[in-house]
Amino acid sequence: MKTGSRIAIAAAMVLLLTAYFLPLWEITLSAPQYPEGLSMDIWLNGITGNVLQINGLNHYIGMQHIDPQNFAEFKIAPYVFGLLILIGSVASVKGSRKLLIGLLALMIVFAATGFIDFYLWEYNYGHNLDPHAAIKVEGMYYQPPLVGYKQLLNFLAGSFPATGGC
Repeated sequence: MKTGSRIAIAAAMVLLLTAYFLPLWEITLSAPQYPEGLSMDIWLNGITGNVLQINGLNHYIGMQHIDPQNFAEFKIAPYVFGLLILIGSVASVKGSRKLLIGLLALMIVFAATGFIDFYLWEYNYGHNLDPHAAIKVEGMYYQPPLVGYKQLLNFLAGSFPATGGC
């Protein structure tokens, strides 16, 4: 493997390392009563942002309480990222094409699994509503978009990669 390729792999691993220090994904909500918007930043090991306010609003429409402690993903993901970084670093140092191909396969599987898991999480939270909720709109579900924007009643929900997920 050429030196330039090995440097590029090492640089990619440094970028992957930023996931430990920067949020990976952001979900935003904007509405007339919240002109500054509400947001949740999803990190490798938790969620920050306006989680309490969003949970308060979600209560009225019957959505489940968002609690980072309920997500096994936040306990597993740091180790998966660490393994990917380790394999990539070894591939870079040794110049091993086999390790690089293995890393690529693992990253594809991990990314696909992550997006499927995220979609299912959003689906569960947006569709499994409390039948005794204060606000019920027949046929309305509150699943945020996987990527992009979606109108949910008077809220515009956005879902995009954050700084660490780009």
